[in-house]
Amino acid sequence: MLRLSPEKIRALSERLRDRGAPDSIVRTPGKGDPETEMLLFEYGPLCEVMFLAMSADGTIDQAERDVLRGALRELDDRIRTTHFGAMLRKAEENLAAQGPAARLRAVARELNEDPVRGEVGYVLASAVAYADSDVSTAENAFLNDLADALGIDDARSEQLQRLLL
Repeated sequence: MLRLSPEKIRALSERLRDRGAPDSIVRTPGKGDPETEMLLFEYGPLCEVMFLAMSADGTIDQAERDVLRGALRELDDRIRTTHFGAMLRKAEENLAAQGPAARLRAVARELNEDPVRGEVGYVLASAVAYADSDVSTAENAFLNDLADALGIDDARSEQLQRLLL
C-alpha cells in the first residue's frame, strides 16, 4: 500500500509536471564541463530512483517523464534538458545492465549516506509513480521496497506527508 496520501502526492505530481513539461531553451555546456559533471553527480541518484519508480510497471509515459524533469528542476534551477537526458540515459543503462533489484539496492546505499536525500528521493519517486494518476501494483511494490531500503517506516512516512505542500 502506498504510504503517502494520494491527494498530496497527486498535487505534488501535478505541480512538478507543470514545471517539467517544457524543454529548456538555454544552451548548456556539454560533457566534461565541470558544472555539468557536478550536476550529474549530485542529482543522478535522485533521478535514478525516480526512473526506477516510473519504470517499475514496464511502461514510461510522457507525464512521468515531465514530473521527473520537473522534480529535478525544483531541486536545482541549473538543470536543463540536456542534463535530464544524460541522467535518464545513465539510469536506463544501469537498469538494463544490472536489473531493478540491484539498482534499488545501489541507489538506496547512495541515498542512505544522507537520510534527508533519501527521504526526498522517496517522496519524489512517489510523485513520479503517481504522474499518470494510477499507481500500479508494481509501482506500489517498488515504493514499499524503496521505503524499506531507506529505513522509512509508516510513522516517518506520515511525518513526511504532513510536510508536503
